[in-house]
Amino acid sequence: MRLGLRAKSVLALLGSILLVLVLAVLAGWRVVQYVEVNLGSSYARNVTRLNKQRILTPVLRELALAQQLADSQVTLRWLKAENDPAKRDYFFAEASQYQKTFADHYYFVITRDSRHYYFNDNKSTFSSKPRYSLNKNNPDDVWFFNTMKSTAAFNMNVNYDVKLKVTKLWFNILVKDNGRNIGLAGTGLALNSFLDHFMTDSDQGVTPIVINSDGDIQAYPDPKLIDYSSIGKAGARHNTIYQLMEGQQDVRAIRSAMEPAKHNGQIPVFWANINGSRKLLAIAYIPELNWYVVTAVNLKAARVLNAGIWLPLFLTGSALLIVLILIVMLAVNRILLKPLLRLTDSVQTVAAGNYEVQLPPESNDELGQLTRAFGSMTQRVKSHTAELEDRVAERTRELLNVNRKIDDSIQYARLIQNAILPGREMDAVLKENYFVLWQPRDIVGGDFYIFDADERGCLIGVVDCAGHGVPGAFMTMIAHSALNVAIETRGLHDPAGLLKEVDGRVRAILQEEILDTPVATHLDAGLLYYDYSRQEIIYSGAKISLYWNNGKDGGEWKGGRYALGGKKSADFVNHRKAVEPDMRFYIATDGLLDQAGGEFGYGFGKRRFTHFLQAHSSLPFAEQKKALVEEISKYQGSLPQRDDITVLGFRFTL
Repeated sequence: MRLGLRAKSVLALLGSILLVLVLAVLAGWRVVQYVEVNLGSSYARNVTRLNKQRILTPVLRELALAQQLADSQVTLRWLKAENDPAKRDYFFAEASQYQKTFADHYYFVITRDSRHYYFNDNKSTFSSKPRYSLNKNNPDDVWFFNTMKSTAAFNMNVNYDVKLKVTKLWFNILVKDNGRNIGLAGTGLALNSFLDHFMTDSDQGVTPIVINSDGDIQAYPDPKLIDYSSIGKAGARHNTIYQLMEGQQDVRAIRSAMEPAKHNGQIPVFWANINGSRKLLAIAYIPELNWYVVTAVNLKAARVLNAGIWLPLFLTGSALLIVLILIVMLAVNRILLKPLLRLTDSVQTVAAGNYEVQLPPESNDELGQLTRAFGSMTQRVKSHTAELEDRVAERTRELLNVNRKIDDSIQYARLIQNAILPGREMDAVLKENYFVLWQPRDIVGGDFYIFDADERGCLIGVVDCAGHGVPGAFMTMIAHSALNVAIETRGLHDPAGLLKEVDGRVRAILQEEILDTPVATHLDAGLLYYDYSRQEIIYSGAKISLYWNNGKDGGEWKGGRYALGGKKSADFVNHRKAVEPDMRFYIATDGLLDQAGGEFGYGFGKRRFTHFLQAHSSLPFAEQKKALVEEISKYQGSLPQRDDITVLGFRFTL
């Protein structure tokens, strides 16, 4: 008699149930213990994470408020003019509002130049005069002078008042003026109330502990065990968490857990004997205070898992069901799934393109019929696939030929575009007194730069056409042609007139029908003419600025609001300036300023560019270019280049 798959499965299930009933009782108790430990670990981690946050939240709040006080323009202006009565009054008026917001109603400010220490709190009379002056020879004041040398924006330190028995966290925020430390502002926060609160507000069977990096106890339900000497830095004897443990094995366990908690932000859980009983411990690190929060959980006292009669029965039934399913699956796997898996492997092999497969042995049941049907289908697919592959290969060859022709055309266009760039002319006139950073986003681009000279002076500038790649390259041909005609018509000495002329010619070339379409046809430009005899420059720009820097000071001449060839025609203005020794000039397209990068993906921006010029303009131009390329690459990171980038840097020898 031939049995089908359904009959075989039923027989296997009946045999499995009988075996499961015998194993269920034995497995139930083990499952209860396993669940209890896992729930206890999760509970210990959650309590530890909550206690850490309850300590850290007020700390972060006070840090944010102190940072706002230090970053305030009112604070900066006063520290730069400490003896100005109006700025002093304005500062203390604003600081009084911060005083109300600070948890301890306390703030302080120290000036770097005068070393005056100002502070106000709710316990002393308000004063806008310095309380005292700091002395670098006083050991108690050394912290201030070390802080002023720091490059970090702020620091925090924990201090313990032995007389008042108060643990205080001090926030020291540097006040900066253009990167220079000019003072210190901050506040203090008493941690005792927070520590006492979460010490007394713990669940049954849960013991919260706070220790420092040396294991000294900073907070504990029994105040007698708190190690005040470690906080106040006085005395030789310390109360540590290691003294609460029974052996070196437990000490090694907590020390091993402190490492991943500190360096990886984990909350390790481990067993240890503490205060005479075996407990489950979880530990978390608070980097702002260099403290560890420890939670010791007695699983039986905490009642993580109710040991009532119904819960064991429920767990036993659940375990019975799980084991039953496992045994049934083993039986089904042997009778049904294993042959099916072999057939599945054959299907996957065929799907991967290999039609030479070995099918499972044929049987007289439904699986045998399926195997025979699959074998027949495989032969048909093999025949059709061979025919399709021949067609695909032929089409691929055609596409490769087309792609090769397109690539050759674009490479030829790059040679043409490079030919219009005035590299040799600039070398002959400016020599080593310039650099060019021309970095198209694609093989060809929409940026180009110009240089022309006569007996009276020279013209230098950049043009940024809308778009990039092949469309941008076509626009550069139109713009370059229009600019050459404008120079022949007007000469070199009138940049604003040249921009006006190019604007009209581009409009004439593109015609109104093209200008009214949504396709971008505008172009930005910046042109500078240098008069040899007068030793002055004339600059005019269309949305492109001219930057200058002499190593000490710098500035920007903004270009006009409207682009060339846009929907609105505009007049352009010539800016004149006498050239001074060591004065260097820079023109950059928006491809640099808009390049995304940094932590948040913001654009490079004018501010970062001007800071770069201030720091590097005194270097030789070759080194400036190298530094600029490195700065852009570092800021850009893994983000793609968004647009064509062109930067000209140059100077004129007097």
